[in-house]
Amino acid sequence: MHILTSTAVPLPVENIDTDQITPARFLKGTTKEGFGKILFHDWRFDHEGKPKKDFVLNNPTYKGKILVAGKNFGCGSSREHAAWSLKDYGFQVVISSFFADIFKSNALNNFLLPVTVSELFLQDLFYAIDEKSDVKIEIDLPNQHIRVPSHKMMEAFEISIYKKMCLTEGFDDIGYLLSMQKKKNMFELKRTNDYSLTGRL
Repeated sequence: MHILTSTAVPLPVENIDTDQITPARFLKGTTKEGFGKILFHDWRFDHEGKPKKDFVLNNPTYKGKILVAGKNFGCGSSREHAAWSLKDYGFQVVISSFFADIFKSNALNNFLLPVTVSELFLQDLFYAIDEKSDVKIEIDLPNQHIRVPSHKMMEAFEISIYKKMCLTEGFDDIGYLLSMQKKKNMFELKRTNDYSLTGRL
């Protein structure tokens, strides 16, 4: 991911925990696929499994690759499945004014970018989406900026240098280590070849 421009789904609820994101009874899966179907399951569906019309994910007015959520998103247990569900559903970015540390780490490890903004910017963002459901939000990862051009809104966000590199290059932690090993092997091979040529001269 470098620059993402998308509409957004607003969820102005504070203290959304990982059990609300992915209910514990669905944690039997061992692969990441299919978890999008149970994202916010108990908010999306009634006891008969029918969609609840008043929940935002069931409202065709709102769609996009960005979820805008209230303060303290991802609190509760440390389950990685919460990040799996959001990513599998199709979200690439979650915006909030505060994220639980473990959720934030799990999200980054699964190529889901958590963007922390000020409380004022978050409220302005909710207002912008409420005013125009198809408003475009731009996430500029290289420059670490979030923008809403139509409303002349912009704010910087923080991300570690390492995680930024992983997201832009498409590496998870293991992939990064393997890439470093590959570079090391190439360096050693070049050094050996250079030494052999020098020795023959």
